Amino acid sequence: MGLLKELLLLPAAPVRGTFWVLGQVAAEAERQYYDPATVRRELAVLEQQLTDGDIDETEFDRREDELLDRLEHPTRAAADPRRN
Repeated sequence: MGLLKELLLLPAAPVRGTFWVLGQVAAEAERQYYDPATVRRELAVLEQQLTDGDIDETEFDRREDELLDRLEHPTRAAADPRRN
């Protein structure tokens, strides 16, 4: 039965493969987005922009809150064994 199923689904293999690749790319993008090292680098850049006068306090506070929220994201907390 398994062989017959695979033969019938063979024409859909490229589509299944494409969805698998897209899922892997999305998972990696999310991992990098919530990666603490990436967020810390972005916080450092943000602070430098404030120091240089490129952004004002209001913009700094808004963007800093967004970055800190990324650090506290539940996906990152669940995936980080050091937090358990």
